[in-house]
Amino acid sequence: MSTDFKKLTPREVRALAEANKLDTATGALCPDYVKASLLILPSSYADDFLRFASWNPEIFPVLEVIREKPVSSFLAPGANLCTALPRYRVFINGEVSEDVNEVKALWNIGSVGFLIGCAASADGLLLENGLSVRHVEEQKAMPLYETKLRTNPTGPFRGPVVVSMRPMTQTEVKKAYRLTESLELVQGAPLHIGAPSEIGIRSLETPNYGDAVRIAPDETPVFWSSPATMQAVLRFAKLPLAITETPGFPLVSDIRNAALPELFKKEKARV
Repeated sequence: MSTDFKKLTPREVRALAEANKLDTATGALCPDYVKASLLILPSSYADDFLRFASWNPEIFPVLEVIREKPVSSFLAPGANLCTALPRYRVFINGEVSEDVNEVKALWNIGSVGFLIGCAASADGLLLENGLSVRHVEEQKAMPLYETKLRTNPTGPFRGPVVVSMRPMTQTEVKKAYRLTESLELVQGAPLHIGAPSEIGIRSLETPNYGDAVRIAPDETPVFWSSPATMQAVLRFAKLPLAITETPGFPLVSDIRNAALPELFKKEKARV
């Protein structure tokens, strides 16, 4: 495939996904644009999840809730959530059933979709300010690790916190913290810096999800909370059916990172 992925627009990314022609991690594409993790649940569990998200806002900042038809009206107007991502993960009774390219047959009248802000959205800001974002540079799926930290439980939802990792020098760490601490809608400041073992990570070379990236001798690992936490939470919840994106393949929205806070405020007021 000869497509130059670095030059794709969000709409082009989604069009390639819908045509089953996208085989690269979307978290590394369109770094100036908001990325959103996806969760699709039966309606009977929707309220429980919204309560769970409200108790864990730094992990699950819900940006959009979609009912009836699986079509986004805010983050990516007109995009079908069942086809606009390259890879989906289907859970049945808490176990991963399969990873598929689309889930049109699994959306029904009782389905509810959630689009959740994720730290990949901040990558554009970090890059603009001269910071290294290794998984973007290497065009890999963001490395994600389960930790010994725990979510605040609600209803059937509970489990370990999953974090994303970006290696940085000490000078970059301070700058990254300052740049991201106000970005609550896309998971904000780092959750932990350095010493992976302190949060229960045994090896950075073997992420639970995504791809390992190079870490230079003068760099330290910096960890952000991740909505991929839902991968672990669904194992505990054992719901009859749930759908997420395959880790590393979030929805690429039409909203630029800098515009999200004001647009989100207007959307909440409208709803």
